[in-house]
Amino acid sequence: MKVNKEDLEKIAHLARLELDPSKIDDMQNSINKVLDWMDALNQVDTTGVEPLVHITPAINQFREDIAIQKLDRQTALNLAPDSNDQYFKVPQVIE
Repeated sequence: MKVNKEDLEKIAHLARLELDPSKIDDMQNSINKVLDWMDALNQVDTTGVEPLVHITPAINQFREDIAIQKLDRQTALNLAPDSNDQYFKVPQVIE
């Protein structure tokens, strides 16, 4: 399958792209090279090849989701640059 100038202009219009008229030929050649490469990949025999989910054989190491209290509220508030008895104070972001 080859992309002609009309196809390229239609694709550009649908994608809301403005193509520089001097670069249309280069873009057309570039797209056609990609399509040729895809055709070459489609000709490869992949019978018996399992689809990949991940490129590496690593698997997730899950652990139990157990809530633990490592830092109590007062210690966290004491570590803050500015706080009151209950909350962290932060600079105002809405005027």
